[in-house]
Amino acid sequence: MNTVWLYNHRKQKMNKYYIGYDVGSSSVKIALVDAFTGKKLALVNEPENEMSIIALQANWAEQDPKDWWKHICKGTKRVIAEANIDPSKISGIGISYQMHGLVVVDENIEPLRNSIIWCDDRAIAIGNTAFNELGHDKCFEQLLNSPGNFTASKLKWVLDNEPEIYNKIHKYMLPGDFVAAKLTGKICTTKNSLSEGILWDYKEDKLANWLLDYYGIDSNLTPEIVENFTNQGEVTEHASAETGIPVGCPVIYRAGDQPNNALSLNILNHGEVAATGGTSGVIYAVTNQLKSKESSRINNFAHVNYSKNNTTVGKLLCVNGAGIMYRWLRNNVGTDSYDEMNTKASEIPVGSEGVVVIPFGNGAERMLNSVNTGVHFANINLNQHTHSHLYRAALEGIAFAFVYGMEILTNDNAEVKVMRAGNDNLFRSEIFANTVATLIGHDIEIYNTTGAVGAARACSLTDGDFKKFGKNITDNDHVMTYKPLKDKEPYELAYKNWRTTLEMILNNK
Repeated sequence: MNTVWLYNHRKQKMNKYYIGYDVGSSSVKIALVDAFTGKKLALVNEPENEMSIIALQANWAEQDPKDWWKHICKGTKRVIAEANIDPSKISGIGISYQMHGLVVVDENIEPLRNSIIWCDDRAIAIGNTAFNELGHDKCFEQLLNSPGNFTASKLKWVLDNEPEIYNKIHKYMLPGDFVAAKLTGKICTTKNSLSEGILWDYKEDKLANWLLDYYGIDSNLTPEIVENFTNQGEVTEHASAETGIPVGCPVIYRAGDQPNNALSLNILNHGEVAATGGTSGVIYAVTNQLKSKESSRINNFAHVNYSKNNTTVGKLLCVNGAGIMYRWLRNNVGTDSYDEMNTKASEIPVGSEGVVVIPFGNGAERMLNSVNTGVHFANINLNQHTHSHLYRAALEGIAFAFVYGMEILTNDNAEVKVMRAGNDNLFRSEIFANTVATLIGHDIEIYNTTGAVGAARACSLTDGDFKKFGKNITDNDHVMTYKPLKDKEPYELAYKNWRTTLEMILNNK
């Protein structure tokens, strides 16, 4: 680390600003925060409508990285204008990005093809074959994952199916690496990024060259590896002209969207868990254990503060059928708004008087060993139950799915001391949040923050002061805390009934 730069960076925090990018598949979110207090000054989405996803074949998903850069340039100028700040005082850049994608570029950092993004399934068979031929034990021990449908396997697909493109590749990278390269002209990556592409060997603490060798990929295509929370490259004159960020402003931090979401919620240590409850749900539990026995159902990634001496790993479990279940009910059962649905659901007792909703209708569920159960409504009495029962049973069913996922995580060396979540979607429902908190037996703290804000604030961590970083989040963002309810028995009985129904369905698949 450049100690002179670090000293000056600390000294000049006051009256300075950080900018954060969250490059998703639907939009780019850009935030400006005060460098000293962490207070959010402005937040914009670009484009205002969702970005398109290119699907040339079934189960393929691509985006043009040049579109991400176009939206970053436009959105940066917008956020500077909205915040009404002097852009010369922007002193750090943080980047969050959609995980697992592949970008391949030439020596001029020009993409050679569209990015194969996170939800593209074309490399599944490649990853599964590698998993079997390399050996499950080796993959679990050294990668903490199956090679799966991740960046390494997608690059192998390019080698096998587009050799003319592969032969022109100067470097491969993940989406956040591309954004950083466009800003700085420097092509580099981090341990975190490589782990998200299943390219990091935890046992050897280095690039998994043996996996690249197995795939026949030249390891020299891997970018230089740099540390997080330090100067990773500085904005060029060309990038400054396009974005409005001053020349020399450093990129300090980058991480995939789920690890970054955890950081945004001050989830950094063993026993801390981040949760999101959108269309799909995510549980991200930080642990210090470099081992996994559930890698076929969950994924393990180097957390944002991972190092050889601080082996923090994020165990990620996805619940595909989450908010989409409740949205389906709103769209197809009556004309109630979400607030009206929640009010009617609250009038029904815990357990929904026997009604069970299995919410897994948004594709195969990895946590169920990739079984696609579909949605199930069970035990409905046509003379007793109403749409209010369905509302409550749906919220409970989604909550039970989260609890089921937490059981898988705790069986895989995770621990729950506290859970934190954003103030969005499902966690605005008292029924959902109270059910989860009561069954896991821990508080759920709710914060009003975003990935772009978290990425911007992460620039302050060059000084390693995680305590102050967390205090800024608590001071600026804490909304409320759900505590486990004392009368736990009806929740336990309802969960037992739900789980029995799920097991019956799984046994018949």
